[in-house]
Amino acid sequence: MAQVPSLLTSLVRPTFRHPARRGKLLVLVAIVIFSLSLRAAVTSLTPLLGRISADLQFGHAITGILGMLPTLMFGIAGLVGAGLGRRFGLEVATLAAVVITVLGTGLRALSSDAWSLIVLSGVALFGMGLGNILIPPLVKRYFGDRIAAVSTIYILFVQLGTTVPAAVAVPLADAAGWRTSLAVWALIPLMAVLPWIGVVRQRRRHVADGADNVSPPRLPVWRSPLAWGLVLMFGMTSLMTYSLFTWMPEVLTAAGSSESLGGLAVAVFSGVGFLATFVAPWLSIRFANPFGFVVLFGVCMLIGLAGLRWAPLNGTLAWALLAGIGVSSFPMSLTLINVRTRTSAGSASLSGFGQGVGYLIACTGPLLFGVLHDATGDWDVPFLMLVVACLVMIAGAWVICRPRYLEDTLAAEG
Repeated sequence: MAQVPSLLTSLVRPTFRHPARRGKLLVLVAIVIFSLSLRAAVTSLTPLLGRISADLQFGHAITGILGMLPTLMFGIAGLVGAGLGRRFGLEVATLAAVVITVLGTGLRALSSDAWSLIVLSGVALFGMGLGNILIPPLVKRYFGDRIAAVSTIYILFVQLGTTVPAAVAVPLADAAGWRTSLAVWALIPLMAVLPWIGVVRQRRRHVADGADNVSPPRLPVWRSPLAWGLVLMFGMTSLMTYSLFTWMPEVLTAAGSSESLGGLAVAVFSGVGFLATFVAPWLSIRFANPFGFVVLFGVCMLIGLAGLRWAPLNGTLAWALLAGIGVSSFPMSLTLINVRTRTSAGSASLSGFGQGVGYLIACTGPLLFGVLHDATGDWDVPFLMLVVACLVMIAGAWVICRPRYLEDTLAAEG
């Protein structure tokens, strides 16, 4: 954790000497606060699904839909996010994403039935998904000379906003009810509204001064194998992540564990990602080809899956920890979006395509995991699905990790 103050200090120390640098500080603060809310609506829900389903009276099918919903909405947001950024500007589109996240996260706590919970969760997740897509090109635009440092900071806060809700969801629900436990996370994006209004006003002044009034072009990224490598690396990582977020508590409960252990295992799983944020972006910058580290992540995931399947109550947290190391490919893939592009236009296009298509592929994971369990009556085939996803993730990483730029591959294709 000592690295966080040093990273922030290196960015902030010279900030007050020049108005442009003060503007960058505002952007950094806005990005950091919004980043805290980009997973909270997911991990604050999954530990509570048992009691919510009992209250609203829904079964495994709705649980599977709720598990699929994050990646589905993130995928839809990915397909439209880059276009919204081009049409309205990255800053205005991100402000809209913040407001949508506030409304969806707050209102879903008032759900009276399963379908209102699904719809309002979908609203929150769409706003969060837009944030996923728009933040990388914003980092490229404002911090092009410090991509590794700023990527580390914002992904760190994404992971912090992933870990804390999972750890406190059950205690909060015990103390104040599950509705309060869900609603409280609307406060984080609410705090981000004013900073983003400031960023939008600052950007409009910048454009009015004639410094930058050209919309970034849309690049045909689907023609590049590099982009498809990102789709597989990012998509399979997300498939594994959200399948485990959704079903790890159920797997452990079915084996005889307590609800609290399930929540703690999810917290450990996501908490390792928090620690990986310090390392993975640096590896992406420091090594021309970081593929060997992705193989290591994959091996850890396979061991973690084996433990969760065959010895879920013996060393539970160790298996969750290893699986968490396995999805360290998540912060690495986000950093590679900027490392493998030359321009903010390239970053926005690759971010939208890679995350959009990747999340749409990943959305099948939680639902298919549940369907396979119901069809077979055990957990063998669902876990085998995750093993295959891990191997495909490694194959995709082999492509995206090779040292080259998106724009160059498109020029070669043209």
